[in-house]
Amino acid sequence: MPVEEVLAPLNSLLIAVSLLMGLLVGSFCNVCVGRWPHGESVVSPRSRCPKCMNAITWYDNIPLLSWLILGAKCRNCKASISWQYPLVEAITGVLFVIVYLRFGMTLASPVYMVLAAAMVVVTFQDLADWTIPDEVTLTGLPLALGLSALVLFLSGDTGLLVTHPFDALKGMALGFAVLYGLDRIAILILKKPGMGFGDVKLLAMLGGFIGWQGVLGTLMLASVLGSTVGLSVMLYFKLKGAPQSDGATSEETPAESDAAQPDDNEADTAREDDGISLDHRYLPFGPYLAIAGLAYALVGPQVLDWYLAGLGPVGY
Repeated sequence: MPVEEVLAPLNSLLIAVSLLMGLLVGSFCNVCVGRWPHGESVVSPRSRCPKCMNAITWYDNIPLLSWLILGAKCRNCKASISWQYPLVEAITGVLFVIVYLRFGMTLASPVYMVLAAAMVVVTFQDLADWTIPDEVTLTGLPLALGLSALVLFLSGDTGLLVTHPFDALKGMALGFAVLYGLDRIAILILKKPGMGFGDVKLLAMLGGFIGWQGVLGTLMLASVLGSTVGLSVMLYFKLKGAPQSDGATSEETPAESDAAQPDDNEADTAREDDGISLDHRYLPFGPYLAIAGLAYALVGPQVLDWYLAGLGPVGY
């Protein structure tokens, strides 16, 4: 019997386990998205209804199923439960399966599963609160560096994109320098915020996991995604006849979410010191960086190899 047939049941089991783990981790991601912006602990107290503040029992906290069984309402006060909860759980579960199918039984699978969960948190927190959590970026920086150092002592194919601390440092440095430089240029020339420090830290952290080539690929894809969505939003409101902010231009799409948050006094003060105003709203750029960075980790090197192979040898 071929080895593939022998391992097929085990592979199916691991796919199911990946999905289950993703759903459970997605439930925790919801806790992070809901509590980190307010400086609350994600460990205690236990999950509770934000309306009536009653603790949620374990059987009402089963990913996806509880939301469906309860009809998207709290058992106690009947308040509506946001669709964000099952959506985050489902997305995280699907991403865990995709990561396993891509990397199989290698070290890269758990590493990029954690990265995927982190990017889910970044995406939904930035969209909801206009902030990128330091708990992700500042924690991810030393983890990426430590992981690349650990790989030096491992044998066999780990599946990781970064396998040397020097490569991780180059990715971090480039990720930091590119976005920080763009932000300063925007401030000096346009007198408007370009990239804020949350995005800078995010791309630097991603650089530690996907390398300097990944930083460039991520920035290119994120810019395309951001511009496409920004132009689509502008077109939608134009067709609807709704007034737009003077700052809502396609060039301002890659703006830092936490820098654009009017309630963030520290960010406002920094921007005012540069002689610019935050009177206008901007589209958060963090979700596009998160999506693009994860996409590069999954298929970026293969796409790049395919593209370069298509160019063929360059001659003169």
